[in-house]
Amino acid sequence: MIYFDQAASSFPKPPEVGEAMMYALNEAGANPGRGSHKLARRAANLIQETRERASYIFGCTDPKKALFYPNATAALNQAIKGFPLKTGDHVIASSFEHNSIRRPLEYVKKQKGIDVTYVKWEDDSDQFIHNVKKAMTADTKLIVMTHASNVTGAILPIEEVTKLAHDNSISTLIDGSQTAGHTEINMKEQDIDMLAFPGHKGLLGPQGTGMLLVNGEIQLEPIHHGGTGAHSESIDQPEQWPERYESGTLNTPGIAGFNAALKQVEKRQNGNVPRETLLAKQLVTGLKSLPGITCYGPDEHQPRVPITAFNVRNVSSQEVAMILDSHYDIAVRAGLHCSPLGHESLDTTEQGVVRASLGIYNTEAEVRAFLEAIKEIGSAYEQI
Repeated sequence: MIYFDQAASSFPKPPEVGEAMMYALNEAGANPGRGSHKLARRAANLIQETRERASYIFGCTDPKKALFYPNATAALNQAIKGFPLKTGDHVIASSFEHNSIRRPLEYVKKQKGIDVTYVKWEDDSDQFIHNVKKAMTADTKLIVMTHASNVTGAILPIEEVTKLAHDNSISTLIDGSQTAGHTEINMKEQDIDMLAFPGHKGLLGPQGTGMLLVNGEIQLEPIHHGGTGAHSESIDQPEQWPERYESGTLNTPGIAGFNAALKQVEKRQNGNVPRETLLAKQLVTGLKSLPGITCYGPDEHQPRVPITAFNVRNVSSQEVAMILDSHYDIAVRAGLHCSPLGHESLDTTEQGVVRASLGIYNTEAEVRAFLEAIKEIGSAYEQI
């Protein structure tokens, strides 16, 4: 199979990931932080090593504030629902937010009476920053924003956003779901207060892993309460990080695999444009040369993550994806991609889009085969 659905979950994984997970299951199978015996210490050391590695890679200044969650959605929920917002406060987001941001924001809007402004993204960074600045008020307390669109691959100008926010004493939360592993992120250098990301996408780790990294003195209210392995005599959640935000048993095998994936990320960090991004640009160029194909998002000369969104004539995106799967053995994602605001911006709510997303193991030969398949599909529908 040609797997072009890397933005949903990466495949395949580096062999070291599975090996590390098996080690955790077979050699460190105890509950981290729930005992002083050898196996519990071994599991706890795996957890701590991963905190420190993630903090180093992403510029989080305190590894204790590198928190583990089962996915980026859970991390974003903790950051948004736990942020100290009150009635009348204002939050800014973009029109390309995934439902993992939009739904928690709308929940807090209903529960606390906050205001939310979604600033439209139109592939123009200067205009976007102008509109963000225009949307800011004296009540704006938080800017929460995706780093890159999971629909089109467009990279938003977060460095300009975070600078603007901090110049106005506004906190920031960045969703790195589509950029972590593809684009270098450094919280300290880029003035990011909170960063959420999954382990299983561009970082090539296992599913069931995600993190929320926090810089500075932000105090979040925990949204889960329970056993933390320490201060068991207290009826209240502990005050110290990370225990305050990590109730229950952590996914030690998953985190061990995540740690192995992060080791591979360290080896790949060289400042060059990732090869999968170059392949995605070739894909865009090829699609634009085909009749009846409409592409969305940045052109091949603009910054992007390795995601390409397009449609074939007026054919349902789901139908195109089904044909690719059943007739060509090619996996893509079609529909609305949990980002309805983004599709409203693109005017693709009815048709959706076909999304082809690439990873480090994809090849030029696969890109050529994909383009040939789309050419054949487009030609077939031209006759109808």
